[in-house]
Amino acid sequence: MAYIGTKLTNSITIEKIYSIHYFEYMSNFSFEGEVHNFWEFVCVDKGEVVITAGKKNMTLKKGDVAFHKPNEFHNVTADGETAPNLVVISFKCDSDAMRFFNDRVLHVDETERNLLADIIIEARRCFDCRLDDPYLQNMPKKEPDQFGSEQMIRLCLEHFLIHLIRRYSNPFVLGRKPRLEIPKATKTKSDTDIFNRVVDYLEAHLGSHVTIEQICKDNLIGRSHLQKIFRERSGLGVIEYFSTMKISAAKQMIRTNRLNFTQISEQLGYTSIHYFSRQFKKMTGMTPSEYASSIKAISEGSF
Repeated sequence: MAYIGTKLTNSITIEKIYSIHYFEYMSNFSFEGEVHNFWEFVCVDKGEVVITAGKKNMTLKKGDVAFHKPNEFHNVTADGETAPNLVVISFKCDSDAMRFFNDRVLHVDETERNLLADIIIEARRCFDCRLDDPYLQNMPKKEPDQFGSEQMIRLCLEHFLIHLIRRYSNPFVLGRKPRLEIPKATKTKSDTDIFNRVVDYLEAHLGSHVTIEQICKDNLIGRSHLQKIFRERSGLGVIEYFSTMKISAAKQMIRTNRLNFTQISEQLGYTSIHYFSRQFKKMTGMTPSEYASSIKAISEGSF
Protein backbone atom coordinates (compact mmCIF):
# COMPACT_ATOMS: atom_id res chain seq x y z
CA MET A 1 0.00 0.00 0.00
CA ALA A 2 1.47 3.30 -1.11
CA TYR A 3 1.46 6.30 1.18
CA ILE A 4 -0.32 9.41 -0.07
CA GLY A 5 1.16 12.64 1.18
CA THR A 6 -0.92 15.64 2.18
CA LYS A 7 0.20 19.04 1.02
CA LEU A 8 -0.13 21.55 3.83
CA THR A 9 -1.68 24.90 3.01
CA ASN A 10 -0.80 28.22 4.62
CA SER A 11 -3.49 30.38 6.20
CA ILE A 12 -1.02 33.25 6.62
CA THR A 13 2.24 33.68 4.72
CA ILE A 14 4.81 36.36 5.55
CA GLU A 15 6.54 37.33 2.32
CA LYS A 16 8.97 40.02 3.49
CA ILE A 17 10.20 41.64 6.68
CA TYR A 18 10.85 45.38 6.49
CA SER A 19 11.73 46.16 10.09
CA ILE A 20 11.93 44.57 13.52
CA HIS A 21 12.38 47.05 16.33
CA TYR A 22 12.59 47.01 20.10
CA PHE A 23 12.47 50.62 21.25
CA GLU A 24 13.28 52.13 24.64
CA TYR A 25 11.89 55.64 24.32
CA MET A 26 12.24 58.78 26.40
CA SER A 27 9.02 59.94 28.06
CA ASN A 28 8.87 62.90 25.64
CA PHE A 29 9.56 60.97 22.43
CA SER A 30 7.41 61.72 19.39
CA PHE A 31 7.53 60.13 15.92
CA GLU A 32 5.87 62.38 13.35
CA GLY A 33 4.35 59.51 11.41
CA GLU A 34 4.53 57.77 8.05
CA VAL A 35 2.61 55.86 5.39
CA HIS A 36 3.81 52.71 3.62
CA ASN A 37 2.29 49.93 1.55
CA PHE A 38 2.84 47.06 4.00
CA TRP A 39 1.55 45.98 7.42
CA GLU A 40 2.92 47.18 10.73
CA PHE A 41 2.02 46.60 14.35
CA VAL A 42 3.14 48.19 17.58
CA CYS A 43 3.00 46.32 20.90
CA VAL A 44 3.61 48.03 24.24
CA ASP A 45 6.00 46.05 26.42
CA LYS A 46 6.16 48.69 29.18
CA GLY A 47 4.52 52.05 29.84
CA GLU A 48 1.94 53.76 27.62
CA VAL A 49 1.91 55.53 24.25
CA VAL A 50 -0.56 57.52 22.19
CA ILE A 51 -0.86 56.46 18.55
CA THR A 52 -2.64 57.73 15.48
CA ALA A 53 -4.14 55.16 13.09
CA GLY A 54 -5.68 56.87 10.10
CA LYS A 55 -7.93 59.51 11.64
CA LYS A 56 -8.22 57.86 15.07
CA ASN A 57 -6.14 58.60 18.16
CA MET A 58 -5.87 56.07 20.95
CA THR A 59 -3.82 55.23 24.03
CA LEU A 60 -2.08 51.87 24.23
CA LYS A 61 -1.18 50.37 27.58
CA LYS A 62 1.16 47.51 28.49
CA GLY A 63 0.29 44.40 26.47
CA ASP A 64 -1.81 46.23 23.86
CA VAL A 65 -1.02 45.67 20.19
CA ALA A 66 -2.35 47.88 17.38
CA PHE A 67 -2.26 46.97 13.69
CA HIS A 68 -1.77 49.43 10.85
CA LYS A 69 -2.95 48.19 7.48
CA PRO A 70 -1.07 49.09 4.27
CA ASN A 71 -1.24 52.77 3.26
CA GLU A 72 -2.65 53.88 6.62
CA PHE A 73 -1.05 56.93 8.21
CA HIS A 74 0.28 56.19 11.70
CA ASN A 75 2.45 57.78 14.35
CA VAL A 76 3.41 57.23 17.97
CA THR A 77 4.03 59.58 20.89
CA ALA A 78 5.08 58.90 24.46
CA ASP A 79 2.54 60.17 26.99
CA GLY A 80 5.02 62.51 28.73
CA GLU A 81 4.79 60.55 31.97
CA THR A 82 6.19 57.08 31.34
CA ALA A 83 9.21 55.95 29.31
CA PRO A 84 7.74 53.23 27.07
CA ASN A 85 9.27 50.07 25.64
CA LEU A 86 7.77 49.05 22.28
CA VAL A 87 7.98 46.17 19.84
CA VAL A 88 7.36 47.40 16.27
CA ILE A 89 7.37 44.99 13.33
CA SER A 90 6.54 45.74 9.71
CA PHE A 91 6.06 43.11 7.03
CA LYS A 92 4.45 42.21 3.71
CA CYS A 93 1.55 39.76 3.84
CA ASP A 94 -1.18 39.51 1.20
CA SER A 95 -3.11 36.65 2.86
CA ASP A 96 -6.88 37.19 3.07
CA ALA A 97 -6.79 36.35 6.78
CA MET A 98 -5.03 39.67 7.47
CA ARG A 99 -8.37 41.43 7.07
CA PHE A 100 -9.04 40.28 10.63
CA PHE A 101 -6.53 42.87 11.87
CA ASN A 102 -8.04 45.88 10.08
CA ASP A 103 -8.57 48.68 12.63
CA ARG A 104 -7.82 46.28 15.50
CA VAL A 105 -6.32 46.89 18.94
CA LEU A 106 -5.81 43.61 20.78
CA HIS A 107 -4.11 42.47 23.98
CA VAL A 108 -1.38 39.84 23.88
CA ASP A 109 -1.29 36.80 26.16
CA GLU A 110 1.76 34.95 27.50
CA THR A 111 2.18 32.77 24.41
CA GLU A 112 2.10 35.80 22.12
CA ARG A 113 4.54 37.74 24.33
CA ASN A 114 6.97 34.82 24.14
CA LEU A 115 6.65 34.67 20.35
CA LEU A 116 7.48 38.38 20.10
CA ALA A 117 10.49 37.85 22.37
CA ASP A 118 11.68 35.01 20.12
CA ILE A 119 11.38 37.25 17.05
CA ILE A 120 13.55 39.91 18.71
CA ILE A 121 16.12 37.28 19.73
CA GLU A 122 16.31 35.82 16.21
CA ALA A 123 16.51 39.30 14.65
CA ARG A 124 19.58 40.07 16.75
CA ARG A 125 21.12 36.82 15.51
CA CYS A 126 20.66 37.43 11.79
CA PHE A 127 20.59 41.22 11.22
CA ASP A 128 23.69 43.40 11.45
CA CYS A 129 22.08 46.52 12.88
CA ARG A 130 20.68 47.92 16.10
CA LEU A 131 16.99 47.30 16.68
CA ASP A 132 16.41 50.61 18.47
CA ASP A 133 16.92 53.04 15.57
CA PRO A 134 13.47 54.37 14.52
CA TYR A 135 14.88 55.80 11.30
CA LEU A 136 16.32 52.51 10.05
CA GLN A 137 14.98 51.59 6.60
CA ASN A 138 17.23 48.67 5.78
CA MET A 139 18.20 45.62 7.85
CA PRO A 140 21.47 44.19 6.48
CA LYS A 141 22.06 40.52 7.23
CA LYS A 142 24.95 39.22 9.25
CA GLU A 143 27.49 37.10 7.42
CA PRO A 144 27.21 34.38 8.35
CA ASP A 145 23.91 34.49 10.21
CA GLN A 146 22.89 31.83 12.70
CA PHE A 147 21.38 28.77 11.05
CA GLY A 148 17.62 29.02 10.66
CA SER A 149 17.18 32.51 12.14
CA GLU A 150 15.38 34.00 9.15
CA GLN A 151 12.97 31.08 8.95
CA MET A 152 12.38 31.23 12.72
CA ILE A 153 11.40 34.90 12.40
CA ARG A 154 8.83 34.03 9.73
CA LEU A 155 7.48 31.02 11.63
CA CYS A 156 7.20 32.90 14.94
CA LEU A 157 5.49 35.86 13.26
CA GLU A 158 3.01 33.62 11.44
CA HIS A 159 2.37 31.74 14.70
CA PHE A 160 1.83 35.06 16.50
CA LEU A 161 -0.78 36.20 13.97
CA ILE A 162 -2.56 32.84 13.82
CA HIS A 163 -2.68 32.59 17.60
CA LEU A 164 -4.26 36.06 17.88
CA ILE A 165 -6.90 35.24 15.27
CA ARG A 166 -7.77 31.92 16.93
CA ARG A 167 -7.88 33.39 20.42
CA TYR A 168 -10.11 36.32 19.51
CA SER A 169 -12.30 34.32 17.11
CA ASN A 170 -12.98 31.51 19.59
CA PRO A 171 -11.56 32.39 23.01
CA PHE A 172 -13.39 29.55 24.76
CA VAL A 173 -11.75 26.82 22.71
CA LEU A 174 -8.24 28.26 22.93
CA GLY A 175 -8.51 28.98 26.62
CA ARG A 176 -10.19 25.68 27.53
CA LYS A 177 -8.30 23.47 29.97
CA PRO A 178 -8.39 19.68 29.85
CA ARG A 179 -10.54 17.94 32.44
CA LEU A 180 -7.65 15.80 33.67
CA GLU A 181 -4.06 16.88 34.00
CA ILE A 182 -1.27 14.41 34.33
CA PRO A 183 1.04 14.97 37.32
CA LYS A 184 3.78 16.53 35.16
CA ALA A 185 1.36 19.17 33.86
CA THR A 186 0.24 19.89 37.40
CA LYS A 187 3.84 20.30 38.49
CA THR A 188 4.56 22.60 35.55
CA LYS A 189 1.59 24.77 36.46
CA SER A 190 2.72 24.84 40.09
CA ASP A 191 6.24 25.88 39.07
CA THR A 192 4.81 28.61 36.85
CA ASP A 193 2.74 29.91 39.78
CA ILE A 194 5.86 29.94 41.97
CA PHE A 195 7.88 31.75 39.31
CA ASN A 196 5.19 34.40 38.86
CA ARG A 197 4.77 34.82 42.61
CA VAL A 198 8.50 35.28 43.19
CA VAL A 199 8.76 37.74 40.27
CA ASP A 200 5.95 39.78 41.84
CA TYR A 201 7.83 39.61 45.16
CA LEU A 202 11.04 40.83 43.50
CA GLU A 203 9.13 43.63 41.76
CA ALA A 204 7.84 44.78 45.14
CA HIS A 205 11.38 44.76 46.57
CA LEU A 206 13.23 46.51 43.72
CA GLY A 207 14.37 49.24 46.09
CA SER A 208 15.85 46.76 48.57
CA HIS A 209 18.83 44.48 48.86
CA VAL A 210 17.46 40.96 49.18
CA THR A 211 19.36 37.69 49.55
CA ILE A 212 18.39 34.32 48.16
CA GLU A 213 17.84 33.12 51.74
CA GLN A 214 15.33 35.91 52.32
CA ILE A 215 13.53 35.17 49.04
CA CYS A 216 13.23 31.49 49.95
CA LYS A 217 12.02 32.23 53.47
CA ASP A 218 9.41 34.81 52.44
CA ASN A 219 8.08 32.60 49.63
CA LEU A 220 8.26 29.25 51.45
CA ILE A 221 10.40 27.50 48.87
CA GLY A 222 13.68 25.59 48.95
CA ARG A 223 16.79 27.17 47.48
CA SER A 224 17.58 24.43 44.95
CA HIS A 225 13.97 24.25 43.74
CA LEU A 226 13.80 28.04 43.35
CA GLN A 227 17.04 28.17 41.36
CA LYS A 228 15.87 25.28 39.16
CA ILE A 229 12.58 27.07 38.35
CA PHE A 230 14.34 30.33 37.42
CA ARG A 231 16.99 28.55 35.32
CA GLU A 232 14.27 26.70 33.39
CA ARG A 233 12.13 29.78 32.75
CA SER A 234 14.66 32.57 32.35
CA GLY A 235 18.09 30.99 31.94
CA LEU A 236 19.22 32.98 34.99
CA GLY A 237 19.58 32.38 38.68
CA VAL A 238 17.09 34.23 40.85
CA ILE A 239 19.61 36.88 41.99
CA GLU A 240 20.79 37.42 38.40
CA TYR A 241 17.15 37.81 37.39
CA PHE A 242 16.63 40.35 40.19
CA SER A 243 19.66 42.31 38.96
CA THR A 244 18.25 42.47 35.41
CA MET A 245 14.96 43.75 36.84
CA LYS A 246 16.82 46.50 38.70
CA ILE A 247 18.75 47.57 35.59
CA SER A 248 15.56 47.51 33.51
CA ALA A 249 13.93 49.78 36.09
CA ALA A 250 17.01 52.03 36.05
CA LYS A 251 16.81 52.38 32.26
CA GLN A 252 13.19 53.46 32.50
CA MET A 253 14.04 55.99 35.21
CA ILE A 254 16.85 57.41 33.07
CA ARG A 255 14.49 57.78 30.11
CA THR A 256 11.85 59.48 32.25
CA ASN A 257 14.54 62.13 32.95
CA ARG A 258 13.35 63.14 36.43
CA LEU A 259 16.08 61.71 38.67
CA ASN A 260 19.86 61.92 38.47
CA PHE A 261 22.01 58.80 38.57
CA THR A 262 22.68 59.07 42.30
CA GLN A 263 18.96 59.28 43.06
CA ILE A 264 18.22 56.32 40.79
CA SER A 265 20.96 54.33 42.48
CA GLU A 266 19.49 55.09 45.91
CA GLN A 267 15.92 54.31 44.86
CA LEU A 268 16.99 50.88 43.61
CA GLY A 269 18.89 50.01 46.77
CA TYR A 270 22.46 50.11 45.45
CA THR A 271 25.15 50.69 48.07
CA SER A 272 26.88 53.34 45.96
CA ILE A 273 26.67 55.15 42.64
CA HIS A 274 29.94 53.45 41.60
CA TYR A 275 28.56 49.96 42.19
CA PHE A 276 25.38 50.91 40.31
CA SER A 277 27.42 52.15 37.35
CA ARG A 278 29.52 48.98 37.27
CA GLN A 279 26.41 46.76 37.32
CA PHE A 280 24.72 48.89 34.67
CA LYS A 281 27.70 48.61 32.31
CA LYS A 282 28.07 44.90 32.99
CA MET A 283 24.51 44.24 31.83
CA THR A 284 24.06 46.82 29.08
CA GLY A 285 27.59 47.36 27.76
CA MET A 286 27.22 51.09 28.50
CA THR A 287 27.59 53.34 31.51
CA PRO A 288 24.39 55.11 32.65
CA SER A 289 25.60 58.37 31.05
CA GLU A 290 26.41 56.60 27.75
CA TYR A 291 22.97 55.00 27.76
CA ALA A 292 21.29 58.36 28.44
CA SER A 293 23.22 59.99 25.58
CA SER A 294 22.32 57.16 23.20
CA ILE A 295 18.61 57.32 24.00
CA LYS A 296 18.62 61.12 23.77
CA ALA A 297 20.26 60.92 20.34
CA ILE A 298 17.57 58.52 19.14
CA SER A 299 14.83 60.82 20.45
CA GLU A 300 16.30 63.81 18.62
CA GLY A 301 16.78 61.94 15.36
CA SER A 302 20.58 62.31 15.47
CA PHE A 303 21.28 58.65 16.18
